Amino acid sequence: MPGREDLPSTLRRSPEKAQRTWEKTHDSAVETYGEGERSHRTAFAAVKHEFEKVGDHWEPKGRKGPSDQQAAGGGPERRAPTAGGVDANATKDHLMSVARKLDVPGRSSMTKPELVKAIEKANDRATRKARGD
Repeated sequence: MPGREDLPSTLRRSPEKAQRTWEKTHDSAVETYGEGERSHRTAFAAVKHEFEKVGDHWEPKGRKGPSDQQAAGGGPERRAPTAGGVDANATKDHLMSVARKLDVPGRSSMTKPELVKAIEKANDRATRKARGD
């Protein structure tokens, strides 16, 4: 199963359902588009509809749906900023709780866009640390 072999490390540390979602979507995308970046982007888009990145892994979101402007628009031609797995469409209260979980400094005075960027940076740091980079 190609999807299992290509499973990113952040998903290896995530719930089985997130792994299955990525694998099934990736395998289907490989049949449609071939192996490569587009198949990976498609698989991550499917994961982002049900999960959000918290630290070095993915956790279920409280709701299904797009997590950022890029996921809402879709398509390879329509490029918009991505939040790197952060559920940028979540409420500020939810983002505050994720920032608290990740111990983001200064979170109490941040705006919603600042929280999204700070969480994205904290997630990247946690992923690098988990990979041993």
